[in-house]
Formats: sequence, structure tokens, C-alpha cells
Amino acid sequence: MAQDAPAQNTTTITGPDQPWKSSVYCAGFYSSDKLPDDLRLVSGEQSEYKITFVYGDTVYLSKGSNQGVKEGDRFQVIRPDKDPLEVPWFKWQDKLTRAMGNYYMDLGQLVVVKAEPNIAIAKVSLSCAFMQRADIVLPYIERPNGPFKDLSAFDALAPSSGKPRAMIVQGKDSAEMYGRWDTVYVNLGKSQGVKVGDYFRVFRYQGTYAETIPKEKDYQDRLYGFGVNPKHYSWNDLPREILGEGIVLNVGQNAATVMITVSRNTMFAGDYVELE
Repeated sequence: MAQDAPAQNTTTITGPDQPWKSSVYCAGFYSSDKLPDDLRLVSGEQSEYKITFVYGDTVYLSKGSNQGVKEGDRFQVIRPDKDPLEVPWFKWQDKLTRAMGNYYMDLGQLVVVKAEPNIAIAKVSLSCAFMQRADIVLPYIERPNGPFKDLSAFDALAPSSGKPRAMIVQGKDSAEMYGRWDTVYVNLGKSQGVKVGDYFRVFRYQGTYAETIPKEKDYQDRLYGFGVNPKHYSWNDLPREILGEGIVLNVGQNAATVMITVSRNTMFAGDYVELE
């Protein structure tokens, strides 16, 4: 008697179609506006030995029902931050960073479980990083999210888009080198027409000296012991190298938060970007 053929597994495993919640709400951002800081994380349970607070912890806020806070209110927690080393990675990094505004870390989210007259009790519902006493608490705002592009649409030899160009100025946690799924900050924002869900193409010129890590002079067309061209080729004589691309997660007036979705090679602060 013939036996039935084994069942075929036709399930297709696919990746997410848009950035993860943690990527969107934990990315950090630059703002040229002064953000309100009158609501603060004051303390929390077990404060006699806890120096930080994370998911599931109970914390206390500096306003209560007398100031309009009520049970069920949601908040986001942020903290201003800057690179502790203060050593520029590329020539214009300090100037461009100042032009983008102030940097704020996304620390997580809170939900109020009880509002007393002048103090609110809240639970940490999302933890991006350790929360501390005096961190700034803001009303929760839904952040829009754009879809991922089809990876097969990436063009490693794409011509210039002709759209605004800028640079990767900083990375999350003051990182200076990046790969896929890393978060970076570029000096283009709402003022230049950037929107959440837009894509930036990342590229680099061969033979420049001011934008990225130090290199051997004229390495692009002559390298001692490994060949010297009879004619000199400068950085603008050669094709650009496309390194990858990334999706915009958040937009300020003069800065955008970008998550790298394609990385052909290591990227550095000082690499160029253009809107696709």
C-alpha cells in the first residue's frame, strides 16, 4: 500500500516589516528646542540601596493630582547627555553637533498607578537604560513609524539622488563606528524636509582627509610599495563608495535619528549621507 508523502513545511520566515518598538522609543534624539524639565523622577521603592530604576520598578514623580497627574497617565523619561571624552573624531564634528541642538537619551516609559496630592507613583513599563533620580519626565507622545524597504532594492552603485546631503555626526552612546541596526544622528531635519520613514544613503569618498579616520596621504591612487599611478587622481575624480542605508526614526528641527538597515562596510562618524 502506498504511503502518503511527508507533509511539506511551507511556512516562510520573514523579518519585521518596520522598526521594533525598542528601536523607535529607545533611539535618543537631538532637539534645538528647550524641553520642559519641571516634572522629574524623584525617587523610588528600595531607594536606600537602589541607585537606578528599570522595568517593573516603582518610582515617584514630582507632581501629583493637584498638578493634574492622574492614574493611567503615561510618561517618557529622558536625560540630556554628551560625549564624555569631548575629543572630535572628524574636523567639523563639534560645530555640526552644536548646530543639531541638545542630545537627549531615551531612558524608557512610565505608567502612573496612583496619584497623591503632590506626588505620583508610577511603574516603569519600558526600560531602555537605567533611570536615575532627577531624570526629566515628559508626557508620552506616540512616535510614528515607517516601513522597511525591500532589501533587494538596495543599489550599491546608485547615482547621486540630487537631494540634501549631510554627515553622520554622532552615534548612540557616543559611538564613532557603526554597522547594521546601529543608531546614528545626522545633521538634517525638518528644516530640510526630512520625515520619519525617509531613507538616507550612506557613502564615502576615497582620498579625503578631514571627514573620517586618519589615512595614508593619497592612498586612493598611490601607496608606497604597492603601486603609484603616473597621473594623480583626487577624491573627486573617483566614484564614491556606497556603504549602506538607514531609515529615519525621529526628526528634530536640524537633526534626524537614523537606524542603519544595510551595511556593506564599517561606517564612521564623518561619513556622508543623502536623502534617497
